[in-house]
Amino acid sequence: MSGQRTGRGGVHSDRDRGAATVFAAIVSMGLLAVLWFGVQLGAAVITRHRAEGAADLAALAAAAHAARGAEPACARARWVVEEMHAATVSCRLDGLDARVRVRLDVPGLLPGFGPVDARARAGPARP
Repeated sequence: MSGQRTGRGGVHSDRDRGAATVFAAIVSMGLLAVLWFGVQLGAAVITRHRAEGAADLAALAAAAHAARGAEPACARARWVVEEMHAATVSCRLDGLDARVRVRLDVPGLLPGFGPVDARARAGPARP
């Protein structure tokens, strides 16, 4: 049997040097990298939705209390944002319209997905 040797698994060629194992390892690492990037991108998208939701609810809460003045309205907006585990960047009233800006950090390790800002406006309906 020239060029062949016998191991536990049967007959192997001398040319078999584990190339398939190396290829499988490289492909596996590539798939893991793509999966990791997808999870980070998903975390950024979910954080964006959470920030927008927090801003919307805070603006609605501030608009509901706008008749009492800017301080009580913005205090209610800050409370809503804190309960949603976000940070209030700004809150102001334009007449009875409330404008709120919220910031939320993206969980994860991928640079480039920094904090997410969301803005919302709420007020009485206009004809």
